[in-house]
Amino acid sequence: MRLAHLRRTLFGDALNTALSLLVLAAAVLALPPLLDWAVLKARFAPDVAACEALDHAGACWGVVAEKARFILLGRYPADEAWRPMLAAGLIAGSWLAAAHGGLRGRALPLALLLPPLLALPLLAGGFAGLGSVPTELWGGLPLTLLLTGAGMAGALPIGIAVAYGRRSSLPLLRGLLTAYVELARGIPLVAALFIASFLLPLFFPQGVAVDMLWRVLIAIVLFAAAYLSEIVRGGLQAFPAGQVNAASALGFSPWQTQRWIVLPQVLRNVAPSLANSAIALFKDTSLVTIVSLYELTGALGLALSGDAQWRPFYLEAWLFIAAIYWLGCALLARISRRFGQA
Repeated sequence: MRLAHLRRTLFGDALNTALSLLVLAAAVLALPPLLDWAVLKARFAPDVAACEALDHAGACWGVVAEKARFILLGRYPADEAWRPMLAAGLIAGSWLAAAHGGLRGRALPLALLLPPLLALPLLAGGFAGLGSVPTELWGGLPLTLLLTGAGMAGALPIGIAVAYGRRSSLPLLRGLLTAYVELARGIPLVAALFIASFLLPLFFPQGVAVDMLWRVLIAIVLFAAAYLSEIVRGGLQAFPAGQVNAASALGFSPWQTQRWIVLPQVLRNVAPSLANSAIALFKDTSLVTIVSLYELTGALGLALSGDAQWRPFYLEAWLFIAAIYWLGCALLARISRRFGQA
């Protein structure tokens, strides 16, 4: 059955056949030299002399081995490295469980919401004998996953509330929420991060200081919530009114109708669009480097900027980063399909 499906998909008509053959020819031409560079002639040991001797004829994956701790964990203290590793494992493990596990019903969203909340105190410390680590030292993969997970966890409920608020019969409420959504969607995330970094502190009372990470997280949550609210609002507008009328006829209150009938179906229907926003946010976390938070790409830049010996092999390091991003995006896409089936 799968073979027949593959045949229909790739060779179902003349255009698909031509495109499939074109891709196959390109792969035949490109894969042998790529395999030769990436594997056969590559150096995997962190030996800079051996890598320099290759003169880029083969890949130097030794740069990944040499800089792995700094790339993945940033400037977090080396003697406490188990904490960011555990935090990243909690979030990444929840993505794996949601994508490929047998989680159903409420367990599926809970598996995605709880790990970022657990990762925050684990990284911060200051309790149960854990040393306190300032957020300026957080970085690498744990920070990327934390900003994505916590950002979506905070943005989704706000987005749902805004979507319902924009359907309210109160003109003032609709106007305020519409202004918020249009403002958030009318500026790039970079501008929102600059506002959170330099303008937001001006609105705090005298003597009150909020850490940079929390200001950035607030900006990410509010920025993402505006986009999610429009996705949810579109799902609400497309929901058939007949089901609402049927629920009312059966004695459901308006709250019960929305809680048990409308919202679950709407979220299931818009799951691909929500996942698309999550994927975009996962990649956009790289922008926090401009406000001196060194997530995955920022940590890589720090790792190579001060080391002239390994700096020439930046391509291999960036390919390693790209593979992590691809894996994360693939997991998020798989999670959206699981939500659509839930």
